[in-house]
Amino acid sequence: MNQPNLLIARRVFPSTMERLTPHFQIHANEADVIRPRDEFIALAAQADALFISGGERIDRALLDQCPRVRMIATGTVGFNHIDLAACAERGIIVSNTPDVLNDATADMAWALLMAAARRITEVERWLRDGKWDRWAFDQLLGREVFGATLGVIGMGRIGSAVAHRARGFEMPVIYHNRNRAADEGGATWRPLNDLLAEADFVVLLTPYTPATHHLIGAEQLALMKRTAVLVNIARGGVVDDAALIQALRDGVIFSAGLDVYENEPALHPGFLELSNVVLAPHLGSATLSARQGMANLAADNLVAWAAGAPLPSPVKT
Repeated sequence: MNQPNLLIARRVFPSTMERLTPHFQIHANEADVIRPRDEFIALAAQADALFISGGERIDRALLDQCPRVRMIATGTVGFNHIDLAACAERGIIVSNTPDVLNDATADMAWALLMAAARRITEVERWLRDGKWDRWAFDQLLGREVFGATLGVIGMGRIGSAVAHRARGFEMPVIYHNRNRAADEGGATWRPLNDLLAEADFVVLLTPYTPATHHLIGAEQLALMKRTAVLVNIARGGVVDDAALIQALRDGVIFSAGLDVYENEPALHPGFLELSNVVLAPHLGSATLSARQGMANLAADNLVAWAAGAPLPSPVKT
């Protein structure tokens, strides 16, 4: 029996390749080049299955040119880069990689929160520039974290992990989900505007959908405390970047810690002009164990599909 053809969009770990090799004819990308869209489509047109990252946009136009594709495994939790309706129309199965990156991403939220609160990237640049020549009571003052109020917008798996870590800082935790559930682990539900007004630190963890596009814009930022810190490890587009830049310039909020952006990897140049924002290049899951877990779970989904078995983590299309 012929093995299905698999196109792997980006370089993966040797352990992942070992899982896949017995089951597929593989077109890999060991050089990890970013293929132009037309080149990627030409390769995908020869494939029965795709193993993609968040950087490959799978839309109706691409699928129209790739009639052989029957399985798409994304090595990410998010799947807003895949047109699920178009996949459903074509009977294409889609999988993602939930849970394996929860702790790594929650840790990243706290890294950004702490760095933005205590101005870590700003003070490091200041130190490296040779500006430290004395001590002063009012020098480079940051915000207190211990005992402050944490607001989590999107209390899913990662949100719960972020909230769990707040216990060590004795922080009251409030949260907002569109569909209110019972209060989680001591966290208390708030309407969105109330959460923004009350929280000292706001962490965004919502998926990106039409309903959450620019969920945080100028109006919402104006509700926050001038001493507040905003952390976005959700998706670019949940925050209106231009509005956030203006708010940081004007002192509407104290600072921000960002791992995701609109139109990434392009970065709004306004962020580079600011000292009160901590910037990371979408590294929320960037630990060895988490990234290996993501790649290997994607491989497990592909192997299950090839064997006609139930997928470990299918996406409902």
